Amino acid sequence: MDLGSIAEEFAQNVAAQTDAIWRGDRKGGNKYAKRYIAAFKKLRDHGEAGRDALAALLTHPRMDVRVNAAVFLLSDRPAQAKPVLEEAAKGEGMIPFEASQALKYWEEGTWRLDID
Repeated sequence: MDLGSIAEEFAQNVAAQTDAIWRGDRKGGNKYAKRYIAAFKKLRDHGEAGRDALAALLTHPRMDVRVNAAVFLLSDRPAQAKPVLEEAAKGEGMIPFEASQALKYWEEGTWRLDID
């Protein structure tokens, strides 16, 4: 599977999780979260090329996909990820809240992506 396909798998599962959450389907949401975390780990295993593939999602049409990609890239590529999070954090709702929380922890120096 090429890196673009893995990034698309990440995007599709982030979107599916968000949609499941809006439907009140927690179990489905968790299933999709496991899938996008697995896709991220595959991308991470490819180093810079994997991060490049994930960074391509920073301009995705869906805010939830952009924000999740930015959250997963924040430690390695803050200059690319922070503007996406800052833009999203200006909004209202669940996804802007997630973006603002990531930024808050980043600014405090307590940011950690704990998925291993």
